[in-house]
Amino acid sequence: MGFQKNFLWGGATAANQCEGGIFEGGRGLANVDVCPAGADRNAVITGHRKMFEMDSEHVYPAAEAIDMYHHFREDIRLFGEMGFKVYRMSIAWTRIFPNGDESEPNEAGLAFYEEVFKECRKYRIQPLVTISHFDCPIYLIEKYGGWRSRKMIDFYLKLCRVLFTRYRDYVTHWLTFNEINMILHAPFMGAGFCFKEGENEEQVKYQAAHHELVASALATRLAHEINPDNKVGCMFAAGSAYPYTCRPEDVWEALLTDQENYFFVDIQSRGYYPAYAVKRLQKKGVFPVMETGDKEILRQNPVDFISFSYYNSRCIAAPGSGQEEAEGNLFKSAKNPYLKFSEWGWPIDPLGLRITLNEVYDRYQKPLFIVENGLGAIDTPDENGVINDDYRIDYLREHIRAMKAAVEEDGVELMGYTSWAPIDLISAGSGEMKKRYGFIYVDKQEDGSGTLARSRKKSFTWYQRVIATNGEEL
Repeated sequence: MGFQKNFLWGGATAANQCEGGIFEGGRGLANVDVCPAGADRNAVITGHRKMFEMDSEHVYPAAEAIDMYHHFREDIRLFGEMGFKVYRMSIAWTRIFPNGDESEPNEAGLAFYEEVFKECRKYRIQPLVTISHFDCPIYLIEKYGGWRSRKMIDFYLKLCRVLFTRYRDYVTHWLTFNEINMILHAPFMGAGFCFKEGENEEQVKYQAAHHELVASALATRLAHEINPDNKVGCMFAAGSAYPYTCRPEDVWEALLTDQENYFFVDIQSRGYYPAYAVKRLQKKGVFPVMETGDKEILRQNPVDFISFSYYNSRCIAAPGSGQEEAEGNLFKSAKNPYLKFSEWGWPIDPLGLRITLNEVYDRYQKPLFIVENGLGAIDTPDENGVINDDYRIDYLREHIRAMKAAVEEDGVELMGYTSWAPIDLISAGSGEMKKRYGFIYVDKQEDGSGTLARSRKKSFTWYQRVIATNGEEL
């Protein structure tokens, strides 16, 4: 019993949160580069404040991040020391096509990622590559409006063709879009568009979502054509929605929340718009414009596996109930009185992971992959520089136990687990450095100071043992 012998243990990062070096190697500017830290971040990432360039009044944490651009060999060596089987990472689109519409890719960017993949191979680490992890070239945003434009599909597929061809010998597992459902909650960060005054925001979001869904299906087909060994997955931000009470209105609202969350995966996995979405979007007058052949494209190219992030469950109360709110992964919901909370106010719910695994597997009957799960916390080195992050170990241990129960007792088919994140990096939601997730500490502070030196936390050796025993010793 337990996890399969070839279970993929590892960690996950995103280029825009760890690489830095945004003006090096011919790289162009991307949406995530101009998302500032501080009070204005939320307005920018939600598309309500236009910011297409950097100014002198804001701090832009992605510019340097943790400088993995220059430290990747050291970082991958540490991942190898932990025993990683897989490293989930993303490609910075603007390293490959700086503007997004060039006829030829940027060789310096291609060479950089080839070196990253070679380094992974040295330690027998399999890359799991996210093609677009909250990443859109600013040039395409300014010229076309990001994913609100159907022209983005062709630009995205050109990127995919280059990646699938160039890295055929290095990568066989791909994710098309990170947390695709975040387009409904953080559309500038998720899909590179801002809202215009007076327009129907729901219409824009679902039209852009349709473009990404068609692009995802076409990318899946292309991946299979270029290399039959390729496996392509979708990725969404998961977390079961509990009704706040057994009051039918709360139960109904929780069901609606789950359906909104599963909408994208229903299409990517099953190949068609579900009936609930068709009815509701039509009733609202926001059903997306489709071109001839779109339905066939979606139907003929479902994903091979389903991946998701899980940080917390959600507790849903009917509108007007006045319940206290809790924070979450860009989602707010009612505060669950039965759960503890992180320093950032996120619910901690290991059993919720088992519930989510069961719900997703029951719904799709396809292999699952947990590609993000972790605890953001303030880590303070002691007088000897050691970080005893037992709170992180406790969080991960309980979530892995829940994951193990879903496999052993419930029959869930699970491919692997990559924690977020194996190394400290910039928070996507808040832009903070002090919100740390890693097994590896990076000496960089909130004000930008620090040596960028890497050091192992207590959780480093704990996770090393977890991997070595395939999850038997927790």
